[in-house]
Amino acid sequence: MKTRRDFFRNVADGLHGAALATLLGQDLLRAEGPRVYDLKPKPTHFAPKAKAVIQLFMNGGPSQVDLFDPKPMLNKLAGTAPSRELSFAISNGLTPGTLMPSPFVFKKAGKSGLDISDALPHLQTVADEITVIRSMYGEHANHEPALFLMHSGRTIASRPAIGSWVSYGLGTENQNLPAYVVLDDPKGLPINGISNWQSAWLPPLYQGTRFRTEGPPVLNLEPRAEIPAPLVEAERGLLRKLDAAHRLARPEQPELDARISSYELAARMQLAASDALDVMKESDATREAYGLNDPATASYGKRCLMARRLIERGVRFVQLYIESQIFDSHGDLESSLRYACGKTDKPAAALVRDLKERGLLDSTLVVWGGEFGRLPISQGAGKAAGRDHGPNGFSVWMAGGGLKRGYAHGQTDDIGFKSAEDRVSVHDFHATILHQLGMNHRDLVYARNGLQERLTDQFPARVVSEILA
Repeated sequence: MKTRRDFFRNVADGLHGAALATLLGQDLLRAEGPRVYDLKPKPTHFAPKAKAVIQLFMNGGPSQVDLFDPKPMLNKLAGTAPSRELSFAISNGLTPGTLMPSPFVFKKAGKSGLDISDALPHLQTVADEITVIRSMYGEHANHEPALFLMHSGRTIASRPAIGSWVSYGLGTENQNLPAYVVLDDPKGLPINGISNWQSAWLPPLYQGTRFRTEGPPVLNLEPRAEIPAPLVEAERGLLRKLDAAHRLARPEQPELDARISSYELAARMQLAASDALDVMKESDATREAYGLNDPATASYGKRCLMARRLIERGVRFVQLYIESQIFDSHGDLESSLRYACGKTDKPAAALVRDLKERGLLDSTLVVWGGEFGRLPISQGAGKAAGRDHGPNGFSVWMAGGGLKRGYAHGQTDDIGFKSAEDRVSVHDFHATILHQLGMNHRDLVYARNGLQERLTDQFPARVVSEILA
Protein backbone atom coordinates (compact mmCIF):
# COMPACT_ATOMS: atom_id res chain seq x y z
CA MET A 1 0.00 0.00 0.00
CA LYS A 2 1.39 3.37 -1.03
CA THR A 3 1.39 6.32 1.27
CA ARG A 4 0.55 9.90 0.34
CA ARG A 5 4.28 10.63 0.40
CA ASP A 6 4.89 7.88 -2.18
CA PHE A 7 2.18 9.33 -4.39
CA PHE A 8 3.77 12.81 -4.51
CA ARG A 9 7.24 11.33 -4.96
CA ASN A 10 6.14 9.30 -7.99
CA VAL A 11 3.77 11.81 -9.55
CA ALA A 12 6.66 14.20 -10.12
CA ASP A 13 7.94 11.83 -12.83
CA GLY A 14 6.79 11.65 -16.44
CA LEU A 15 3.61 13.08 -17.93
CA HIS A 16 1.81 13.21 -14.60
CA GLY A 17 4.45 15.54 -13.23
CA ALA A 18 4.37 17.74 -16.32
CA ALA A 19 0.60 18.02 -16.15
CA LEU A 20 0.68 18.84 -12.44
CA ALA A 21 3.36 21.49 -12.98
CA THR A 22 1.28 23.05 -15.75
CA LEU A 23 -1.85 23.19 -13.59
CA LEU A 24 0.04 24.64 -10.66
CA GLY A 25 1.67 27.18 -12.97
CA GLN A 26 -1.72 28.26 -14.30
CA ASP A 27 -3.06 28.59 -10.76
CA LEU A 28 -0.10 30.75 -9.81
CA LEU A 29 -0.55 32.84 -12.95
CA ARG A 30 -4.21 33.42 -12.14
CA ALA A 31 -3.33 34.31 -8.57
CA GLU A 32 -0.58 36.77 -9.45
CA GLY A 33 -1.95 38.07 -12.74
CA PRO A 34 0.09 38.37 -15.94
CA ARG A 35 3.34 40.28 -15.74
CA VAL A 36 3.15 43.68 -17.35
CA TYR A 37 6.13 45.03 -19.30
CA ASP A 38 6.14 48.68 -20.25
CA LEU A 39 8.39 51.73 -20.32
CA LYS A 40 6.61 53.75 -17.67
CA PRO A 41 8.98 55.29 -15.08
CA LYS A 42 9.72 52.87 -12.26
CA PRO A 43 10.91 53.59 -8.72
CA THR A 44 14.60 53.26 -7.96
CA HIS A 45 15.99 51.16 -5.10
CA PHE A 46 17.42 54.32 -3.52
CA ALA A 47 17.95 57.97 -4.44
CA PRO A 48 19.85 58.12 -7.75
CA LYS A 49 22.72 60.44 -8.61
CA ALA A 50 22.11 60.13 -12.35
CA LYS A 51 18.97 59.86 -14.43
CA ALA A 52 20.52 58.88 -17.76
CA VAL A 53 23.61 57.42 -19.39
CA ILE A 54 25.47 58.34 -22.57
CA GLN A 55 27.93 55.60 -23.50
CA LEU A 56 30.63 56.59 -25.97
CA PHE A 57 31.82 53.17 -27.05
CA MET A 58 35.25 53.16 -28.70
CA ASN A 59 35.33 50.06 -30.89
CA GLY A 60 38.58 48.15 -31.10
CA GLY A 61 40.34 48.72 -27.78
CA PRO A 62 41.96 52.13 -27.10
CA SER A 63 45.56 51.92 -25.92
CA GLN A 64 45.80 52.89 -22.26
CA VAL A 65 49.57 53.49 -22.29
CA ASP A 66 49.19 55.95 -25.18
CA LEU A 67 46.16 57.87 -23.87
CA PHE A 68 45.66 57.82 -20.09
CA ASP A 69 48.31 55.73 -18.37
CA PRO A 70 51.87 57.06 -18.85
CA LYS A 71 54.63 54.53 -18.19
CA PRO A 72 58.16 56.00 -17.97
CA MET A 73 59.48 52.46 -17.46
CA LEU A 74 58.64 51.70 -21.09
CA ASN A 75 61.14 54.35 -22.15
CA LYS A 76 63.83 52.78 -19.98
CA LEU A 77 63.11 49.26 -21.23
CA ALA A 78 62.46 50.14 -24.88
CA GLY A 79 63.56 47.37 -27.23
CA THR A 80 63.99 44.72 -24.54
CA ALA A 81 62.29 41.35 -24.65
CA PRO A 82 59.01 40.93 -22.75
CA SER A 83 58.56 38.63 -19.79
CA ARG A 84 57.29 35.08 -20.30
CA GLU A 85 53.88 36.08 -18.93
CA LEU A 86 53.60 39.00 -21.33
CA SER A 87 54.74 36.86 -24.28
CA PHE A 88 51.90 34.41 -23.60
CA ALA A 89 49.39 37.29 -23.74
CA ILE A 90 49.82 37.65 -27.51
CA SER A 91 46.43 36.85 -29.06
CA ASN A 92 47.42 36.53 -32.73
CA GLY A 93 49.92 33.66 -32.52
CA LEU A 94 52.81 35.75 -33.84
CA THR A 95 56.25 36.08 -32.30
CA PRO A 96 56.09 38.70 -29.53
CA GLY A 97 57.79 42.01 -30.16
CA THR A 98 59.81 44.11 -27.73
CA LEU A 99 58.71 46.61 -25.10
CA MET A 100 57.60 49.75 -26.91
CA PRO A 101 57.28 53.23 -25.35
CA SER A 102 54.51 55.57 -26.36
CA PRO A 103 55.10 58.01 -29.23
CA PHE A 104 52.71 60.46 -27.53
CA VAL A 105 53.50 63.18 -25.00
CA PHE A 106 51.53 63.27 -21.76
CA LYS A 107 50.39 66.47 -20.07
CA LYS A 108 49.22 67.19 -16.54
CA ALA A 109 45.87 68.62 -17.61
CA GLY A 110 43.63 71.01 -15.70
CA LYS A 111 43.90 72.01 -12.06
CA SER A 112 43.66 68.34 -11.14
CA GLY A 113 46.82 67.47 -13.11
CA LEU A 114 45.20 64.44 -14.71
CA ASP A 115 47.57 62.65 -17.11
CA ILE A 116 46.19 62.77 -20.67
CA SER A 117 48.26 62.41 -23.83
CA ASP A 118 48.48 64.88 -26.71
CA ALA A 119 46.40 62.48 -28.81
CA LEU A 120 43.42 63.92 -26.89
CA PRO A 121 44.00 67.70 -26.74
CA HIS A 122 40.31 68.54 -26.43
CA LEU A 123 39.75 66.11 -23.58
CA GLN A 124 42.64 67.81 -21.78
CA THR A 125 40.47 70.95 -21.60
CA VAL A 126 37.77 69.13 -19.59
CA ALA A 127 40.13 67.03 -17.46
CA ASP A 128 38.70 68.51 -14.26
CA GLU A 129 35.27 67.05 -15.13
CA ILE A 130 36.24 63.40 -15.64
CA THR A 131 37.28 60.36 -13.64
CA VAL A 132 39.73 57.94 -15.25
CA ILE A 133 39.73 54.31 -14.16
CA ARG A 134 43.20 52.96 -15.00
CA SER A 135 42.78 49.52 -13.46
CA MET A 136 40.05 47.92 -15.58
CA TYR A 137 40.50 44.29 -16.58
CA GLY A 138 38.56 41.86 -18.75
CA GLU A 139 38.45 38.16 -19.48
CA HIS A 140 39.15 37.65 -23.18
CA ALA A 141 41.58 38.92 -25.82
CA ASN A 142 39.28 38.52 -28.85
CA HIS A 143 36.90 41.27 -29.90
CA GLU A 144 33.66 39.27 -30.07
CA PRO A 145 33.65 37.81 -26.54
CA ALA A 146 35.20 40.98 -25.10
CA LEU A 147 32.39 43.07 -26.63
CA PHE A 148 29.76 40.72 -25.21
CA LEU A 149 31.41 41.01 -21.80
CA MET A 150 31.54 44.79 -21.83
CA HIS A 151 27.93 45.14 -22.96
CA SER A 152 26.22 42.24 -21.19
CA GLY A 153 28.52 40.99 -18.43
CA ARG A 154 29.35 37.64 -20.05
CA THR A 155 31.67 36.61 -22.88
CA ILE A 156 28.84 34.69 -24.55
CA ALA A 157 26.03 35.77 -26.86
CA SER A 158 22.34 35.96 -25.99
CA ARG A 159 22.60 38.04 -22.83
CA PRO A 160 20.77 41.38 -22.41
CA ALA A 161 22.81 44.53 -22.95
CA ILE A 162 23.27 46.97 -20.09
CA GLY A 163 21.00 49.49 -21.83
CA SER A 164 18.24 46.88 -21.89
CA TRP A 165 18.71 46.21 -18.16
CA VAL A 166 18.49 49.94 -17.43
CA SER A 167 15.32 50.28 -19.54
CA TYR A 168 13.81 47.23 -17.82
CA GLY A 169 14.68 48.55 -14.37
CA LEU A 170 13.78 52.22 -14.76
CA GLY A 171 11.57 52.71 -17.79
CA THR A 172 11.83 56.17 -19.31
CA GLU A 173 10.66 59.68 -18.56
CA ASN A 174 9.49 60.37 -22.11
CA GLN A 175 6.83 58.01 -23.43
CA ASN A 176 7.14 59.53 -26.91
CA LEU A 177 10.74 58.33 -27.39
CA PRO A 178 12.45 54.96 -26.83
CA ALA A 179 14.12 54.35 -23.48
CA TYR A 180 17.28 52.95 -25.09
CA VAL A 181 18.61 54.56 -28.28
CA VAL A 182 21.61 53.44 -30.34
CA LEU A 183 23.46 55.82 -32.68
CA ASP A 184 25.75 53.58 -34.72
CA ASP A 185 28.15 54.70 -37.41
CA PRO A 186 26.83 55.14 -40.99
CA LYS A 187 30.00 53.40 -42.20
CA GLY A 188 28.81 50.09 -40.78
CA LEU A 189 27.85 48.07 -37.74
CA PRO A 190 30.41 47.20 -35.07
CA ILE A 191 31.61 43.65 -34.52
CA ASN A 192 28.74 41.50 -33.18
CA GLY A 193 26.33 43.82 -35.02
CA ILE A 194 22.96 44.46 -33.44
CA SER A 195 23.70 41.86 -30.76
CA ASN A 196 25.54 44.64 -28.93
CA TRP A 197 22.21 46.21 -27.96
CA GLN A 198 19.98 43.14 -27.78
CA SER A 199 17.43 42.46 -25.05
CA ALA A 200 18.01 38.68 -25.41
CA TRP A 201 15.55 36.95 -23.03
CA LEU A 202 14.36 40.20 -21.48
CA PRO A 203 11.12 41.25 -23.18
CA PRO A 204 11.88 42.70 -26.64
CA LEU A 205 10.43 46.02 -25.55
CA TYR A 206 13.75 46.77 -23.84
CA GLN A 207 16.14 46.29 -26.76
CA GLY A 208 18.01 49.25 -28.23
CA THR A 209 16.33 51.30 -30.96
CA ARG A 210 18.63 52.39 -33.80
CA PHE A 211 18.41 55.97 -35.03
CA ARG A 212 20.18 56.84 -38.26
CA THR A 213 22.37 59.93 -38.52
CA GLU A 214 22.25 60.20 -42.31
CA GLY A 215 18.95 60.64 -44.09
CA PRO A 216 15.71 60.20 -42.16
CA PRO A 217 16.65 59.18 -38.58
CA VAL A 218 13.78 56.66 -38.51
CA LEU A 219 12.44 55.15 -41.73
CA ASN A 220 8.76 55.70 -42.52
CA LEU A 221 8.42 58.00 -39.52
CA GLU A 222 6.30 60.68 -41.15
CA PRO A 223 2.60 59.94 -41.82
CA ARG A 224 1.26 60.23 -45.35
CA ALA A 225 0.34 63.86 -45.89
CA GLU A 226 -2.81 63.09 -47.89
CA ILE A 227 -4.57 61.45 -44.93
CA PRO A 228 -6.51 63.99 -42.80
CA ALA A 229 -5.47 64.13 -39.15
CA PRO A 230 -8.94 63.12 -37.78
CA LEU A 231 -8.91 60.01 -39.96
CA VAL A 232 -5.39 59.11 -38.75
CA GLU A 233 -6.55 59.38 -35.14
CA ALA A 234 -9.66 57.28 -35.87
CA GLU A 235 -7.46 54.58 -37.41
CA ARG A 236 -5.22 54.57 -34.35
CA GLY A 237 -8.20 54.38 -32.01
CA LEU A 238 -9.55 51.33 -33.84
CA LEU A 239 -6.11 49.68 -33.83
CA ARG A 240 -5.81 50.22 -30.07
CA LYS A 241 -9.13 48.45 -29.51
CA LEU A 242 -8.18 45.54 -31.80
CA ASP A 243 -4.75 45.25 -30.16
CA ALA A 244 -6.31 45.22 -26.69
CA ALA A 245 -8.71 42.43 -27.65
CA HIS A 246 -5.94 40.40 -29.29
CA ARG A 247 -3.65 40.84 -26.26
CA LEU A 248 -6.39 39.91 -23.77
CA ALA A 249 -6.78 36.52 -25.43
CA ARG A 250 -3.02 35.90 -25.35
CA PRO A 251 -1.57 36.74 -21.92
CA GLU A 252 2.11 36.29 -21.10
CA GLN A 253 3.32 36.93 -24.65
CA PRO A 254 6.17 39.45 -24.34
CA GLU A 255 6.91 39.42 -28.07
CA LEU A 256 3.31 40.40 -28.77
CA ASP A 257 3.38 43.09 -26.09
CA ALA A 258 6.63 44.44 -27.51
CA ARG A 259 5.30 44.53 -31.09
CA ILE A 260 2.14 46.39 -30.06
CA SER A 261 4.10 48.77 -27.85
CA SER A 262 6.53 49.43 -30.70
CA TYR A 263 3.71 50.38 -33.07
CA GLU A 264 2.16 52.63 -30.44
CA LEU A 265 5.55 54.25 -29.76
CA ALA A 266 6.15 54.75 -33.48
CA ALA A 267 2.94 56.74 -33.73
CA ARG A 268 3.91 58.94 -30.79
CA MET A 269 7.44 59.39 -32.15
CA GLN A 270 6.28 61.09 -35.35
CA LEU A 271 6.66 64.51 -33.76
CA ALA A 272 8.97 63.83 -30.81
CA ALA A 273 11.76 62.05 -32.70
CA SER A 274 11.92 64.55 -35.54
CA ASP A 275 12.32 67.36 -33.04
CA ALA A 276 14.85 65.54 -30.84
CA LEU A 277 17.15 64.63 -33.72
CA ASP A 278 17.08 67.92 -35.60
CA VAL A 279 20.53 69.33 -34.81
CA MET A 280 19.90 72.27 -37.16
CA LYS A 281 17.84 73.76 -34.35
CA GLU A 282 21.08 74.25 -32.44
CA SER A 283 23.07 77.48 -32.70
CA ASP A 284 26.00 77.84 -35.09
CA ALA A 285 28.32 78.06 -32.08
CA THR A 286 27.04 74.76 -30.66
CA ARG A 287 27.36 72.92 -33.96
CA GLU A 288 30.87 74.30 -34.35
CA ALA A 289 31.80 73.20 -30.81
CA TYR A 290 30.82 69.62 -31.65
CA GLY A 291 32.81 69.72 -34.90
CA LEU A 292 29.90 69.57 -37.33
CA ASN A 293 31.70 71.97 -39.68
CA ASP A 294 34.74 69.70 -40.02
CA PRO A 295 34.51 66.55 -42.21
CA ALA A 296 36.77 64.67 -39.76
CA THR A 297 34.46 65.18 -36.78
CA ALA A 298 31.08 65.92 -38.36
CA SER A 299 29.63 62.40 -38.21
CA TYR A 300 30.60 61.62 -34.63
CA GLY A 301 29.90 65.18 -33.54
CA LYS A 302 26.37 64.95 -34.89
CA ARG A 303 25.78 61.78 -32.89
CA CYS A 304 27.15 63.35 -29.71
CA LEU A 305 24.86 66.33 -30.20
CA MET A 306 21.90 64.04 -30.88
CA ALA A 307 22.72 62.17 -27.68
CA ARG A 308 22.56 65.37 -25.66
CA ARG A 309 19.23 66.32 -27.25
CA LEU A 310 17.81 62.86 -26.52
CA ILE A 311 18.93 62.89 -22.89
CA GLU A 312 17.55 66.40 -22.55
CA ARG A 313 14.15 65.00 -23.56
CA GLY A 314 14.11 62.14 -21.07
CA VAL A 315 15.69 59.21 -22.96
CA ARG A 316 17.29 56.91 -20.40
CA PHE A 317 20.27 55.31 -22.20
CA VAL A 318 22.01 56.46 -25.39
CA GLN A 319 24.83 54.43 -26.88
CA LEU A 320 27.19 55.72 -29.58
CA TYR A 321 29.46 53.66 -31.79
CA ILE A 322 32.32 54.76 -34.03
CA GLU A 323 33.30 53.10 -37.31
CA SER A 324 34.19 49.43 -36.93
CA GLN A 325 37.35 48.75 -34.90
CA ILE A 326 38.74 52.25 -35.33
CA PHE A 327 40.88 51.84 -32.18
CA ASP A 328 42.21 48.41 -33.19
CA SER A 329 45.80 49.69 -33.56
CA HIS A 330 47.68 46.60 -34.76
CA GLY A 331 49.93 48.65 -37.02
CA ASP A 332 51.23 52.19 -37.50
CA LEU A 333 50.27 53.03 -33.92
CA GLU A 334 50.74 56.79 -33.97
CA SER A 335 48.82 57.58 -37.15
CA SER A 336 46.15 54.99 -36.32
CA LEU A 337 45.46 56.50 -32.89
CA ARG A 338 45.61 60.07 -34.16
CA TYR A 339 43.01 59.17 -36.80
CA ALA A 340 40.68 57.59 -34.23
CA CYS A 341 41.12 60.36 -31.68
CA GLY A 342 40.86 63.01 -34.38
CA LYS A 343 37.33 61.84 -35.13
CA THR A 344 36.12 61.48 -31.54
CA ASP A 345 38.10 63.76 -29.20
CA LYS A 346 36.54 67.13 -30.00
CA PRO A 347 32.92 65.89 -30.01
CA ALA A 348 33.36 63.94 -26.75
CA ALA A 349 34.90 66.92 -24.97
CA ALA A 350 32.19 69.20 -26.38
CA LEU A 351 29.53 66.85 -25.02
CA VAL A 352 30.95 67.01 -21.49
CA ARG A 353 31.27 70.80 -21.65
CA ASP A 354 27.80 71.26 -23.15
CA LEU A 355 26.14 69.04 -20.53
CA LYS A 356 27.83 71.03 -17.77
CA GLU A 357 26.83 74.41 -19.23
CA ARG A 358 23.21 73.26 -19.49
CA GLY A 359 23.11 71.89 -15.95
CA LEU A 360 22.75 68.31 -17.22
CA LEU A 361 26.12 66.82 -16.26
CA ASP A 362 25.16 66.22 -12.64
CA SER A 363 22.23 64.05 -13.73
CA THR A 364 23.90 62.39 -16.73
CA LEU A 365 26.60 59.73 -16.57
CA VAL A 366 28.96 59.87 -19.56
CA VAL A 367 31.01 56.69 -20.12
CA TRP A 368 33.96 56.40 -22.56
CA GLY A 369 35.89 53.22 -23.35
CA GLY A 370 36.28 50.12 -25.48
CA GLU A 371 36.26 46.36 -24.99
CA PHE A 372 39.89 46.17 -23.80
CA GLY A 373 43.24 47.97 -24.11
CA ARG A 374 46.53 47.21 -25.85
CA LEU A 375 49.77 45.46 -24.90
CA PRO A 376 52.93 47.46 -24.05
CA ILE A 377 54.98 45.54 -26.63
CA SER A 378 55.35 46.12 -30.34
CA GLN A 379 53.48 44.25 -33.04
CA GLY A 380 55.44 44.59 -36.24
CA ALA A 381 58.62 46.61 -36.62
CA GLY A 382 59.75 50.21 -36.91
CA LYS A 383 57.28 53.03 -37.49
CA ALA A 384 54.75 50.53 -38.83
CA ALA A 385 54.56 48.79 -35.43
CA GLY A 386 51.32 48.66 -33.51
CA ARG A 387 50.02 46.96 -30.38
CA ASP A 388 48.07 43.73 -29.88
CA HIS A 389 44.95 43.29 -27.72
CA GLY A 390 45.41 43.76 -23.97
CA PRO A 391 42.48 42.73 -21.76
CA ASN A 392 44.50 42.40 -18.54
CA GLY A 393 44.68 46.12 -17.88
CA PHE A 394 43.07 49.09 -19.60
CA SER A 395 41.51 52.51 -19.01
CA VAL A 396 38.06 54.06 -19.30
CA TRP A 397 36.81 57.47 -18.28
CA MET A 398 33.50 58.61 -16.87
CA ALA A 399 32.01 62.02 -16.17
CA GLY A 400 29.09 63.50 -14.24
CA GLY A 401 26.39 61.50 -12.52
CA GLY A 402 27.72 61.88 -8.97
CA LEU A 403 31.35 60.89 -9.63
CA LYS A 404 34.54 62.54 -8.48
CA ARG A 405 36.01 64.96 -10.98
CA GLY A 406 39.61 65.33 -12.05
CA TYR A 407 40.42 61.99 -10.46
CA ALA A 408 42.39 58.90 -11.51
CA HIS A 409 41.58 55.56 -9.89
CA GLY A 410 43.76 52.45 -9.76
CA GLN A 411 47.03 51.49 -11.39
CA THR A 412 48.43 49.01 -13.84
CA ASP A 413 51.91 47.54 -13.33
CA ASP A 414 55.10 49.46 -14.22
CA ILE A 415 54.76 48.79 -17.96
CA GLY A 416 50.95 49.02 -18.27
CA PHE A 417 50.39 45.33 -18.94
CA LYS A 418 47.94 44.32 -16.22
CA SER A 419 45.73 45.83 -13.56
CA ALA A 420 47.68 45.88 -10.31
CA GLU A 421 46.15 48.27 -7.76
CA ASP A 422 42.47 48.93 -6.91
CA ARG A 423 41.44 46.58 -9.69
CA VAL A 424 38.05 47.07 -11.36
CA SER A 425 36.34 44.21 -13.18
CA VAL A 426 33.72 44.70 -15.87
CA HIS A 427 31.13 43.51 -13.34
CA ASP A 428 32.30 46.15 -10.85
CA PHE A 429 31.99 48.70 -13.63
CA HIS A 430 28.41 47.64 -14.40
CA ALA A 431 27.46 47.57 -10.71
CA THR A 432 28.75 51.15 -10.35
CA ILE A 433 26.75 52.42 -13.33
CA LEU A 434 23.57 50.83 -11.95
CA HIS A 435 24.31 52.25 -8.49
CA GLN A 436 24.56 55.79 -9.83
CA LEU A 437 21.15 55.27 -11.46
CA GLY A 438 19.70 54.28 -8.09
CA MET A 439 19.70 50.51 -8.56
CA ASN A 440 21.36 47.76 -6.57
CA HIS A 441 22.82 45.29 -9.07
CA ARG A 442 21.85 42.37 -6.79
CA ASP A 443 18.22 43.49 -6.72
CA LEU A 444 17.76 44.23 -10.41
CA VAL A 445 16.62 40.74 -11.38
CA TYR A 446 14.54 38.96 -13.99
CA ALA A 447 12.99 35.57 -13.23
CA ARG A 448 13.88 33.04 -15.95
CA ASN A 449 13.88 29.24 -15.83
CA GLY A 450 13.92 29.24 -12.05
CA LEU A 451 16.83 31.68 -11.84
CA GLN A 452 17.01 35.27 -10.69
CA GLU A 453 19.02 36.65 -13.62
CA ARG A 454 21.18 39.76 -13.16
CA LEU A 455 23.41 41.96 -15.31
CA THR A 456 26.28 41.03 -13.01
CA ASP A 457 25.10 37.40 -13.00
CA GLN A 458 26.54 35.48 -10.03
CA PHE A 459 29.90 37.27 -10.10
CA PRO A 460 31.18 39.00 -6.94
CA ALA A 461 30.68 42.52 -8.24
CA ARG A 462 31.13 45.60 -6.09
CA VAL A 463 30.36 49.30 -6.48
CA VAL A 464 33.63 51.21 -6.97
CA SER A 465 32.90 53.59 -4.09
CA GLU A 466 36.32 55.24 -4.39
CA ILE A 467 35.24 57.13 -7.51
CA LEU A 468 31.95 58.40 -6.06
CA ALA A 469 31.74 62.06 -5.06
